[in-house]
Order: sequence, then structure tokens, then C-alpha cells
Amino acid sequence: MRIVIIGWGSVIWDPRDLPREGIWQSEGPRLPIEFSRVSRGRRLTGIIDYEHGTDVETKYVISPRVDIDDAIEDLRVREDTVKKHIGFVDNKHNIASDTAHSNDRRTCETVKRWLAKTDFLGAVWTALRSNFREETGRDFSVEHGVEYIRNLPTTARQQALKYIRNAPTEVDTPLRRKLLELRMLEKCS
Repeated sequence: MRIVIIGWGSVIWDPRDLPREGIWQSEGPRLPIEFSRVSRGRRLTGIIDYEHGTDVETKYVISPRVDIDDAIEDLRVREDTVKKHIGFVDNKHNIASDTAHSNDRRTCETVKRWLAKTDFLGAVWTALRSNFREETGRDFSVEHGVEYIRNLPTTARQQALKYIRNAPTEVDTPLRRKLLELRMLEKCS
């Protein structure tokens, strides 16, 4: 069974020890992405966000695994998270993460349609949720995202901006566009 890993953020430019074959390819499924999750180091990371995200073309790379559970575990380790935060579709066994996590339903449907146009039978991706409100006390918005970044200490702010700058250019979200407009991404080297 051929399985792919779908990505749009640091898993592409900083895969670490994630087992994979070949290089990241364009024309992955279009998913609504926004930098609306506060992660380690206080970075805003890109997640699938149906409320605030913009459909972007994701990338994919082939997993060397032939079992979906092994591919899930590889991505889980790379993301340093728990299994429930890894989405998946396994067309060979007709199972998907939406059976355990209803929040994945739309994403699974999109990935299933995309897989049907390929010769891959499975896919895995990071399925973290926005925690912006829990971490900041405010609902996510572009304005609140910019304000959050501006109020970070210098080193954390530089790292947060670097993370957004390093995402593939296809990840053209409202927050990223605003940061480009404000010329904030130029100052994060």
C-alpha cells in the first residue's frame, strides 16, 4: 500500500527524522490553513482551520511505510503529539480518522477525493486544533494574531515570524498576507 504524508508547514522545511521517500511534491489536497495555533516557543503554527483558514495547495511526500499505523506513528513522533492529533485515510481498509474524531470529517472527505485521483491508498497529516483562545484569552483573528506576535519578547517574536516565513509560498493565509503587508516577515532573519 502506498501512503503519503501531507504537509504545509515545518514538516516540509524541517522534517527532522521523519521517514520519507523522495522530495515534497506540489498539488496535494487543498485544505483551509491558517497560523492560528500557539505552539512551543510561542510560535503561531499553521493548522487546518475551517473557520479562519484559506484553501491552500498542500504538499505531499511518500512514506516508506506500507501500514497506515506505522505512517501515523512516524508523523506522531515527528510532531511530538498524541495519536488522536494525526489525521488519516486508509482506502485499502476503508477506515479514516473521522470515525474516531468527527472534527476530521471534512478533511477526510477532501483527502479521500484527492486520493481517488492518485495511485495512493492512504494519507496521514497533522490534525491539531486551534488553541489561540485558550492560550491568549482572545478569539483568533488576523488583528489578534499580529498583536500577539508584536507583543512577544524579541527572540520569541523572531522565531514566530521565521516559522511563518519558512512555510511554502502556497500557504498564503490572511495572517501571512497581513504580516507581509506590514513588512514584518522581512525582519525575522
